[in-house]
Amino acid sequence: MSRIAYVNGRFVPKREAVVHIEDRGYQFADAVYEVWALFDGKLADPKGHFARLERSLAELSIDPPMSERALTMVLKETVRRNRVREGLVYLQVSRGVATRDHAFPQAGTPPAVVVTVSRVDRAASEARAAKGVAVITTPENRWGRCDIKTVGLLPNALAKQKAREVGAVEAWFVDDLGLVTEGGSSNAWIVDADGILRTRDTNANILRGVTRLSLLDVAREAGLKVEERPFTPAEAIGAKEAFITGAGTLVLPVVQVDGKRVGDGSPGPVALRLRRLYIERAKASAI
Repeated sequence: MSRIAYVNGRFVPKREAVVHIEDRGYQFADAVYEVWALFDGKLADPKGHFARLERSLAELSIDPPMSERALTMVLKETVRRNRVREGLVYLQVSRGVATRDHAFPQAGTPPAVVVTVSRVDRAASEARAAKGVAVITTPENRWGRCDIKTVGLLPNALAKQKAREVGAVEAWFVDDLGLVTEGGSSNAWIVDADGILRTRDTNANILRGVTRLSLLDVAREAGLKVEERPFTPAEAIGAKEAFITGAGTLVLPVVQVDGKRVGDGSPGPVALRLRRLYIERAKASAI
């Protein structure tokens, strides 16, 4: 648990960390966020996360709160003060504080910035990957700009709760065409019956996952055939392997979809190999 948080220019004990009641992130979900994995106290996939943050802010016309260099210093200092080596760093940037009105506040309103850090038990994470996890499917009911990493995550939260209630760790959204889009907090992958690695293309209404992007490179470098092509839940159940990716999950094998076994019901060699290769790459590129 984070002991120290960064809130609008100040490092404060988490129990004292507060935001204004008229912060637009709180009232309108008018905010974006990013999550970095931490390996040995260093930020993984830095270029991808900073690039996505810049894009998300631009898509919502929120001014960057500071330069990338300054933000990097803030993130690293928050990590240092919390003495976390393995974990996650959460950043949230809202449009700022203003009298409640749907339209944007006047120009010059400073964005609000929050940073927190949490620990991850890597041994427990590896044990979970070695066992594999279950996912469920749920109808796609989110807004049409899931490519922007906003804090408007109520449908995701409801889907994740639905998954938890049946012992699954993730819910895959399924669109009107019967195709899997992505998970509540992860991207979805399969190794199909032909041995092709497949994940949804980003022209669809999905988040441009940073871990996803890195893993595409890792997979191609490993000589795997990769297609950014959608799949159905039935194809996932009939696949050789399935897995999810994200800053929190890294590469996590899926062994069950909607209560039905994927492959032989155990983590497959491709997913486990990609997990190892991704972690090696993430550690090497971390800052």
